[in-house]
Amino acid sequence: MRKIFFSTLLLLLCLLSKAQEKIPYHSLDPNNPIEFNGKTIIYKGKTILLGPKAFFIDRQLSNTQIAKNPYVFNSINEASKHLTDGTETAPMTLYIAPNVYWIDNPDDPEIRKPQDNGNLPYGLIIKCEWLRFYGLTDNPENVVLAANRGQTIGAVGNFTLFKFSGQGTSSENITFGNYCNVDLNYTLKPELNRVKRASAIVQAQLIHCDGDKIVARNTRFISRLNLCPFVGGKRVLFDRCHFESTDDALCGTAVYLNCTLDFYSSKPFYSTKGTGAVFLNCDIKSYTNGNQFFTKANGQLAIIDTRFSAANNIYLGWNDNLPKETRNYQYQVSLNNKAVLIEKNNPASTIDMSNLSILNAYRFNYNGKTIYNTYNLLAGNDDWDPMQIRNTVLAAEKEQHQKYSLLPTQLLISPSQISIETNKDKALLKATVNRFGNYELKGEKITWSIDAKNKTILSLKPNEDGSECELIPHNPNDEISSVIITAKTTSDLEAASVVYVAPQKLDSPIFIRTPQLFKINQGTIKSDYLIDSSFKDQTQISWYRCTDNKGSHPIEIAVSRNNIPLIEYPLTIADVNYYIMASVAPKHIRSDAGKAFTVVSKKPITIKDIVSNKNLLSTNFKNSSTKNQFEIIPGFWTFQPFEQEEKNNVTLKDAWYYGEGIDGAANQVGLLPTGRSASLLYTPIEKKYTNMKLNLSVTPFKTAGQGFSVAHLYMDVLIKYDAKTGSGYSLRFIRTTKYHDAVDCILLEYKNGIPTEISTPITTNCFKGTCAISIEVIANQLIAKAANADSNTNTVNSDGVPPEIFLKATINPNNWGGFGILYNGGSPTMINEINVEWE
Repeated sequence: MRKIFFSTLLLLLCLLSKAQEKIPYHSLDPNNPIEFNGKTIIYKGKTILLGPKAFFIDRQLSNTQIAKNPYVFNSINEASKHLTDGTETAPMTLYIAPNVYWIDNPDDPEIRKPQDNGNLPYGLIIKCEWLRFYGLTDNPENVVLAANRGQTIGAVGNFTLFKFSGQGTSSENITFGNYCNVDLNYTLKPELNRVKRASAIVQAQLIHCDGDKIVARNTRFISRLNLCPFVGGKRVLFDRCHFESTDDALCGTAVYLNCTLDFYSSKPFYSTKGTGAVFLNCDIKSYTNGNQFFTKANGQLAIIDTRFSAANNIYLGWNDNLPKETRNYQYQVSLNNKAVLIEKNNPASTIDMSNLSILNAYRFNYNGKTIYNTYNLLAGNDDWDPMQIRNTVLAAEKEQHQKYSLLPTQLLISPSQISIETNKDKALLKATVNRFGNYELKGEKITWSIDAKNKTILSLKPNEDGSECELIPHNPNDEISSVIITAKTTSDLEAASVVYVAPQKLDSPIFIRTPQLFKINQGTIKSDYLIDSSFKDQTQISWYRCTDNKGSHPIEIAVSRNNIPLIEYPLTIADVNYYIMASVAPKHIRSDAGKAFTVVSKKPITIKDIVSNKNLLSTNFKNSSTKNQFEIIPGFWTFQPFEQEEKNNVTLKDAWYYGEGIDGAANQVGLLPTGRSASLLYTPIEKKYTNMKLNLSVTPFKTAGQGFSVAHLYMDVLIKYDAKTGSGYSLRFIRTTKYHDAVDCILLEYKNGIPTEISTPITTNCFKGTCAISIEVIANQLIAKAANADSNTNTVNSDGVPPEIFLKATINPNNWGGFGILYNGGSPTMINEINVEWE
């Protein structure tokens, strides 16, 4: 019996000793030691008991070590399979030791694709309420959650590291990085360094979420294009975070507090949403070449106590295509240590909050300290206070007899643009006041105003509290007037609406002298008519080729644009044997167009009528018809969609249009694809063609030199081409994964619609600004050149990529003379001018 007792006691002592055995463990970060005994971790003197809502994760741990405890893991991915929904007071916390955690295997050659009928490929999708990522380090660079895939580089679609579904997601002391286009440098363990997957900058995203009350503290967000740090959150706070990005990158519903941001391109936001984004006491470094803007597609911003630095004194603006109704806010903004007004060329768009009470919504002084009013911005309707300053705000209110909570940050007018006609329309504008986070605030007094010079054009009748304002137009002039309506609150929030006030529209004029065609003179046919009006003539004239003098089978070839009647039509060799018809719709500056009157030439055009060079074609498309024209007919343009299935769409839009450009083609007009792709072909009159030369100038909307939306999209410039068989030759401009600011150029031979490379690709950065392209066929030689026509962009880039190309290939001569453009580029490129010469 005594023997059994001592044996049992010895066994218990052994078990107790085993239970208290200290697991040999050392964190990679010696400055932030972690003690781990299997069931608890001790960090900074705090003992954390692991359990269903407290996991410990360290990549160093072996599978044997983690098998002993269900709350210990060596990967984020495995831990994510065992999560329990947290609450606001008891979040589901992942305590993560320093290391690099690959959420997606960087060595797996398989291309990532969207799953379950989704639009995007994700590294990891997590559904969990109140999920918290906590790095066990003071330096967020030491805990890295990583992927290295992006659009066309390891993925189909914009690869995104995480998708979080749930309220209250948060992070602290973490780096979220997509190292598709950025090197991973890991100081604690250099063998974990990894070179970026590609130099070409593509859409490589971090985090999408759908919850409210999102917080990131001391967190780094690293990628370039489409960074996406917690994009989708309703209320988002970034506290002491760091961001590195190019365009379309940042969260447009966030408060950025004490953050640092590196901008490597001109538009870090695609847009902001609702009440927008706020920067409080931030430092922003601009590495962009040229102007630094904020948004590509508008949205509200407020910039407070924020310092910009740049190599040069760049221009700071909200948007490079700024709507007149834009109203954003700033206070104490500097560039290279000098005070600066954002959007100084459009000062009405910027409200400087100096000495305005609206500043209290963002910051105030209390007890000698600057208080950034995150409580006012983020409290919503549930009193959320992630920076725990509520008591300070309320105390300041009491002592200073000033309101610092429940203050609005946005005044909106709806609609923001409207057109009305004198003696016909009235319009009603409605004003909405919002607190940050899109919480409407009722009861604010609103005043409305217009410039004194416009009071003869438009009258305002606001209701008692100013929440609505009736507009009564009385424009006495002949032309439409653009009037800006301004609304303000007592706290100096401001909003604007642009109203286009038309004079009273009059009846369409009638013809005093019905249209007729003058005799052809010097190769030009002219329409003659007279309308019964003293107002400015804006008659709409369209020209057609027809097969007889009755106007049969008309095909539109030229049109009036910009309300300027196209009275004359210059004949070309392509008009021979056709009858010319003019469709003339009477109109003046105060009317709509009336019923069109058509007149057809009595005889077909003959070769004797042509005086222009029969071997030349030159156009800037200023008056060219751009209606879809699917037939391949000698002497005609073929305007059509790029994809065959689009041609069968009964609601098909015209594939091309003549209009104004934006971004890289701003302040220019030319021929543009309506969608992401389009086909433009020209078939000359039937004869045998030998040598041929094509010169054209184009201007991409993209500004860096990449030309197109994503890798593998392209533009083919066709020459010696037969549209019926899809055969001939081409110079292709194509975006690749090699560079983010260059394209490859290569010569192709088309046979029955199938292209084959006949030259070695050359990389160039000429495809930006206005690009001059020349393609020539001399006997059996195909020669192509391209260069940037703008001298200020005609430089070798940092990777040694040249600003011009020269390509040459030996070909099999053919007798075709067709040419054209196959555009499959996504982002538009403007066709400025085409000049062709045949032999």
